[in-house]
Amino acid sequence: MFYRKAGVFLTLIVILILVNLSLYQKEQHLAHGRTVCLALAPVDPRSLMQGDYMALRYALADTLRKDLDTRGVRGNTDGQILLHIEHNCTATYVAPFVGQTLQPGDLILRYRQRNGHIKIATNAFFFQEGTGHVYTKARYGVFRVNADGEPLLTGLKDAHLRTLHPSSPRE
Repeated sequence: MFYRKAGVFLTLIVILILVNLSLYQKEQHLAHGRTVCLALAPVDPRSLMQGDYMALRYALADTLRKDLDTRGVRGNTDGQILLHIEHNCTATYVAPFVGQTLQPGDLILRYRQRNGHIKIATNAFFFQEGTGHVYTKARYGVFRVNADGEPLLTGLKDAHLRTLHPSSPRE
């Protein structure tokens, strides 16, 4: 009986350590990741089961899809792309990353290709019920990208690169 209780206790300790480690890693990612704005092509912002959200699609994915098709890259693959970041944080696609020397303003971003679809980052932005009118103006997703090229969505911006949040005025 003692060993069973000790095993349960140790399992709980390990789980708590892993959860806290994951939280710490995300906090470091947000604190030290490079800010990047990716152009969006938003779609229907409603889901009865999930609450209010905006489904996101990235203009960059269309460009990458065409480039990969031209290069004959098919199937389920993971890779990295080279982006150039302008002074206003907007990203411009350069090419798939295959070890090129990075120039000032360059950034590597991870992508996944599954069943012919490119996944660059999260495909949804959730917001508080009743605030959907604010996010209909979204034109950019704001990300913090870590050294491994993993993006974390931190917010949305309008066409003038103004941050959108629930207290934004109605127009």
